[in-house]
Amino acid sequence: MSGRSISKKARCVEDLRRRILTQDFEPGSYLEEAELSESYEISRPPLREVFNQLAGEGYVVLHQNRGAQVAPMTHKTMRNFFMAAPMLYSAVSRLAAEHATEAQIMRLKDTQTLFRKAIRDGETAERALMNQRFHAIIGEMADNEFLTPSLRRLLIDHTRIGMSFYNPRNQTMAAQRNVAADQHDQFIALIEAGDADGAAQLALDHWELSRVEIESFVTPVGMQIPLGPAPGALGQKGAS
Repeated sequence: MSGRSISKKARCVEDLRRRILTQDFEPGSYLEEAELSESYEISRPPLREVFNQLAGEGYVVLHQNRGAQVAPMTHKTMRNFFMAAPMLYSAVSRLAAEHATEAQIMRLKDTQTLFRKAIRDGETAERALMNQRFHAIIGEMADNEFLTPSLRRLLIDHTRIGMSFYNPRNQTMAAQRNVAADQHDQFIALIEAGDADGAAQLALDHWELSRVEIESFVTPVGMQIPLGPAPGALGQKGAS
């Protein structure tokens, strides 16, 4: 395969990830192989390799005779998401503080700069993507082959949920995003200092900030279906 073909394939993978994360392709929808083959100018065999890669990462689900389906978001997956998120984020952040390299910390700082810029500019998609990248880098810092795939899958749904409800013109939500951005700065400081306990606790606090606004969005008014408490967060403000 030529370098040009590999480059097209790599661009296809990256763009499909972005389009799924930003809900350009909605959860549960099917990817049209013929259309994508034409738009990305790659033949069907390498496109199917792309689908296989995305399936391995949790972006799509492959069905025999039906093709690639964008990973659905059901009540079950949402419930599991709420239960797993605090435990996973806390464990990953603890390991990141123990294992981060200087180069990774610099990448985290650069991503934080872009995250704050997206908030200032009111760029919803870019904010969501930079937040995803920020936490993915923390996952890389953790350097744990068992936690990394789970974190990757968690971040896919976290990013898609954020795209569903984030409104930069909502003043309350804008204030919460500023707090989240400040917590990102704290993550950097704690990881750089090697403070594993502090990073783990901050991850729980950071999750709680998201949990309250996400839960209020996904649970319609008058509908009482608990999505699960944050383990270890009993007694924290906003915990249910």
